[in-house]
Amino acid sequence: MNNFTLSREDTVIVVVDIQDRLAAAMPKRQKVIDNCLHIIELAKMLDIPVLVTEQYPKGLGPTVAEIREALPVYKPIEKVAFNCCDAPDFSAELKQACRPKVVVVGMETHICVLQTTLGLIQEGYGPHIVSDAVCSRVDHNWRVGLEFLRDAGAAITCTETVLFQLLGAAGTEEFKAISKRIK
Repeated sequence: MNNFTLSREDTVIVVVDIQDRLAAAMPKRQKVIDNCLHIIELAKMLDIPVLVTEQYPKGLGPTVAEIREALPVYKPIEKVAFNCCDAPDFSAELKQACRPKVVVVGMETHICVLQTTLGLIQEGYGPHIVSDAVCSRVDHNWRVGLEFLRDAGAAITCTETVLFQLLGAAGTEEFKAISKRIK
């Protein structure tokens, strides 16, 4: 049961490859970006680390402006491997965060999100894939990616579940701010 819970002390957020040219090809890009922004905003409030990766930024461009501007610090981890765990800078940053749960958002579900999640599982992390904050160009690939990840042992979740698990209780200033954001 421990793999299915999240708390502000044990969680890190990983934003996988939400880049200009890649996002332009995604029919559900705005919904994914909006949900990522909700999660990033709560992460800032709760001091949860956020790691951002960029797949071959020379070809796919930088992280989309909305996400870049929402981050407290924009320090992308550049990579060419589909599995973020194969990028030495990513693995080092993740280990430095020293948190066993990883909330994964990004593009594309059936490629970089999938391969990264498998890498996280291999390294002993508990990944939570945010189904409405990941996407693929083709809906079928998104669905197959999520099914594959569930079968592999990842928790498949949604934005509001992540937000309210991390908040833990109503009545706080963070709760009030997030509640206003998602209405």
